[in-house]
Amino acid sequence: MGILDRLSPTAQFIEVIEWLDDSSNTMLYRFPVRDQEIKNGAQLIVRESQAAVFVHEGQIADVFGAGRYSVDGGNTPILSKLGAWKHGFNSPIKSEVYFVNTKQFTDLKWGTSNPVMMRDTDFGMVRLRAFGIYSMRVADPRELIKQIAGTNAQFVTEDIEGQLRGMLVSGFSDALSESKIAALDLASNYDELSRFSRTKLQDDFKALGLELTKFVVENISLPQEVEAAMDKRTSMGVIGDVGRYAQFQAADAMRDAAQNTGGGGAATGAGLGAGFAIGNAMAGAMTDAMKQRGATVTESGGGAPAAAVAKCVKCGAAMPAGSKFCSECGASQAAAKCSNCQQGLKPGAKFCDECGTKVG
Repeated sequence: MGILDRLSPTAQFIEVIEWLDDSSNTMLYRFPVRDQEIKNGAQLIVRESQAAVFVHEGQIADVFGAGRYSVDGGNTPILSKLGAWKHGFNSPIKSEVYFVNTKQFTDLKWGTSNPVMMRDTDFGMVRLRAFGIYSMRVADPRELIKQIAGTNAQFVTEDIEGQLRGMLVSGFSDALSESKIAALDLASNYDELSRFSRTKLQDDFKALGLELTKFVVENISLPQEVEAAMDKRTSMGVIGDVGRYAQFQAADAMRDAAQNTGGGGAATGAGLGAGFAIGNAMAGAMTDAMKQRGATVTESGGGAPAAAVAKCVKCGAAMPAGSKFCSECGASQAAAKCSNCQQGLKPGAKFCDECGTKVG
């Protein structure tokens, strides 16, 4: 290759190595250098939220943070790593520059593709589905290149999201089981569960050169049958006294039937029939309630009167009202009369109120 070839439009005597990221998902970008030959005098510009990784002869030579670097003095960080430039512009040394985006990649989605099994104290074994968002950043550019990116010219978040999603679901499932939070209390513990899961997942992300900066559980849903059981339990708690609730429902139904005056004919008959049926049901419910109330009052010693009691007309012994003969003396309980004046005697009287004759 002659000097004229080196003066072609595609060749540069002094290169400016920089990367202006116009995307929102690029994690790593390899700067395109002709024949992987970095020229003496090249300028490296690294911006904030970036890191530049120099790979020299197949090995990572160094990582540079934000700033400007030059390959031309013999005492710069780059030159000390890349060695002397003995061959000038026609250098046979192959070097590459990788720019790594160290900003946070936010609003990444995660979710359970299949239900997660959990043992719950109230419902036994239940299947849960969950989803949320997470954020991450590159914490170690060296490990990112070694473990994930390799020699790719460009590496974006979509290239690793599948793997990360699997790690997140696995870690979340483990954290959910270890937390032992009851299914009924999950909604009030999203923040605690998110922090616990993030802590458990950090080591897995670190091994890839990444940092999990945020992990958010947005929703955990239960199977339909479990949600239906929870709704029933909530309804029963709201209803309270089932007997009073039945009376209230019967009264509402009678009111609705009475207001439904339209339809005529069969509709009116059906409405009346329903009204009578509901009325009977309501009467039965009220009767049962009254019986229950009466039984309660009797047991407590108040309210309901005792059976009527009378006294024998002869000996005055207590006996049930309406008895024809005394169980003590056997005397007839027919109305007694005075043997002298035939005036009616009061029960148990020993003398006649009219003539004073002694009752025999």
